[in-house]
Amino acid sequence: MKRDVIIACDFSDKKTTLEFLDQFTGRKPFVKIGMELFYAEGPEMVREIKARGHRIFLDLKLHDIPNTVYRAMKNVVSLGVDLTNVHALGGIEMMQAAQKAVSEVNPETQLIAVTQLTSTSEENMQKELGICMGINESIARLAKNARTAGLAGVVCSPLEAGLVRDACGEGFITVTPGIRFADDAASDQKRITTPLKAKEIGSSLIVVGRPITKATDPAAAYERCMKEFAED
Repeated sequence: MKRDVIIACDFSDKKTTLEFLDQFTGRKPFVKIGMELFYAEGPEMVREIKARGHRIFLDLKLHDIPNTVYRAMKNVVSLGVDLTNVHALGGIEMMQAAQKAVSEVNPETQLIAVTQLTSTSEENMQKELGICMGINESIARLAKNARTAGLAGVVCSPLEAGLVRDACGEGFITVTPGIRFADDAASDQKRITTPLKAKEIGSSLIVVGRPITKATDPAAAYERCMKEFAED
């Protein structure tokens, strides 16, 4: 897969989102629509952005019993999204049900699974979630489960992209949030790195939010990301 930058459009309404995207006159960036925007504006938001020519990562992190996820995923992929996800913690059977829905409705959609959120530290994972192993071991195991279920890849922090590749092979996609420029604050994410370092580690796609959406010149910030990460 060709490296690319996905802009996290974590806005609360349609107007703000479209005004933001209007600033990108020379390109049609790959964009992420997450729970905040999707729950506010619904499927029509996806359709409108898709009609504008953007590729879309619909980031809803489905996690429920297999039959519920299967039925929900059929609705998700009917929107024509390019990339979407489930939680790997839902288990192999649930992920297989989601992949079955994708295959039936829109095989062009790539399905990936969230391993551990970038806001989760090893201490949190062990003490609060009761997962009694190292975070890297947990991520590698969840990634292998996703591969077993037939998914295209996983979401992980850029720091784990290399270990996922080693565990699952070169063709397994790693979509990595937790990206900050070297001069940015970390905010609420703990396992983070820069676009350039993510490229060196081997991320397939990076998801970038506030460093672009909160920038004085979002289009320039996006081009900086593309130059650091996507260009050879």
